[in-house]
Amino acid sequence: MNKASNFIWYELMTPDPAGAARFYGPVVGWTIADTGEQTAGGVDYRMIGRSDGGHAGGVLALNSDMIAGGARPVWIGYLHVGDVDTAVAAIKADGGAVQMPPMDIPVGRIAMVTDPQGAPFYVMDPKPPEGAEGMESDVFSVTEAQRVRWNELATSDPDAAIAFYQKHFGWGQEGEMPMGELGAYRFLQRGDVGIGAVMPLMEGYPVPVWNFYIGVDDINRALAAVKAHGGTVTNEPMEIPGGEYAMNAIDPQGAPVGFVGPRK
Repeated sequence: MNKASNFIWYELMTPDPAGAARFYGPVVGWTIADTGEQTAGGVDYRMIGRSDGGHAGGVLALNSDMIAGGARPVWIGYLHVGDVDTAVAAIKADGGAVQMPPMDIPVGRIAMVTDPQGAPFYVMDPKPPEGAEGMESDVFSVTEAQRVRWNELATSDPDAAIAFYQKHFGWGQEGEMPMGELGAYRFLQRGDVGIGAVMPLMEGYPVPVWNFYIGVDDINRALAAVKAHGGTVTNEPMEIPGGEYAMNAIDPQGAPVGFVGPRK
């Protein structure tokens, strides 16, 4: 692999997009469309708008058939690959599983897979808008509010997971923070940019999963908004290296989510 993959999109799967809009609007500052665009197969898909006019990701409405098939409220990330079919075959050969085979959509080619431990994610070869060839997605930012700022994998086998993502997506793993009996919190890099971490699966996590921390302008304001708008706080804000604060919550529809930002 010549270039390490990056997270180019994030998607909230939820049975109630309007309810999600009433939550993430006050907490993060996002705008989620009132009505979905009927995409291939009649799926209700809505864009998440940032206050600067850009997009933060999308919302996929879970219908009764999806829920009956085991879909649950969750945030899921998209990783950029140059060839979706080749990437899926390699992931499958390495112990991963295919949840949704490669398919073409208007904005590119995608597939949903799980890593060998079971954490789901999409791989995507995007088709950039005319005039935007060569531009990188800006849905992930180390510093900016209203974007995902940190990608955290909770997994049953951190060593194997790190080796998998290094091999298939070109990431680095340098540095770690001890978490006592819980093990190590091991940092991931894309080039020289810290993009997230891998941690052991903790009690309360039924399956390996990617957790995403969304940037907020003020962690105290976000905490109050989470509580006021039907969210459940699972970890109160705690200081992280650099002086900002991170917290964990479950949105009103049941999707786990993290927030990170300064305390004002």
